[in-house]
Amino acid sequence: MIIACSHGLHLARKIAKKLKQPYSELEVTHFPDSEIKLRFRTNLKNKKVVLVQSFYGNVNDCIIEALFAAETARDLGARKIILVAPYFPYLRQDKRFNPGECISLRTIAKNIDEDFDQVMIIDPHLHREKTLKHIFKISSQRLTANPLIVDYIKKIRNALIIGPDEESYKWAEKVADRIGCGCAILEKHRKSAYDVRVTLNKKIDLDDKNVIIVDDMISTGGTIIETAKLLRKLGAKRFTAICVHGIFANNALEKLRKNKVNVVACNTIPNKAARIDVSGLIADSLR
Repeated sequence: MIIACSHGLHLARKIAKKLKQPYSELEVTHFPDSEIKLRFRTNLKNKKVVLVQSFYGNVNDCIIEALFAAETARDLGARKIILVAPYFPYLRQDKRFNPGECISLRTIAKNIDEDFDQVMIIDPHLHREKTLKHIFKISSQRLTANPLIVDYIKKIRNALIIGPDEESYKWAEKVADRIGCGCAILEKHRKSAYDVRVTLNKKIDLDDKNVIIVDDMISTGGTIIETAKLLRKLGAKRFTAICVHGIFANNALEKLRKNKVNVVACNTIPNKAARIDVSGLIADSLR
């Protein structure tokens, strides 16, 4: 049984159709005081329930909704409850950076462990924790949209893959290797969330190249914009930024387009740049 939470509507129906499984939508009522009430519209007794909820926008509301849904499904007799979270937040808050701070990821993981039997996440933005097994006690599955992005880039002539910072090195290199094209990695110097500088330490041939800037997620877009500015000065003319998770905070998508950067994202988060569909990837992992 595939059930769409409020932020899983864009994917859940497609997943159910590919799997030829029953589909339903969670009924969510919002009250004036910001409380919510949930209701399942179908019988869950002895069913394996897949809750699809991508944690974007107001991520805290999304998390609470998913936890309410899981506990309710358990009360209603569900045999197994799986959380499909195409985009999962708080992964950077995996340690106490300053005295007195909450380790947010640990708190969220603890609640998910209690209410779900399994969790599936697409390309989690991991930092100090290298695998999901170090975060969750329940069964966890890390999916990757890398092959889907490779297939998309293969249609682009004379591609040159650019990783905008050191963190994207392995990711960008894997994409370039699969396509059989060149790859270069920039160095990022971040002064604040909105003040970013990038540098290139080696000479690259940009003549007649379609520059493809790849990263697992785009949030403010500052790194991508600075990368495009630098490469434009070096002679590049055509830019496409491709990511798995298009967060696009503070009108980032519009800012990128104003800087003449074509933007493509996977539909882990629904937005105007989401052109790569991950529903098949999720469905295959649920078979």
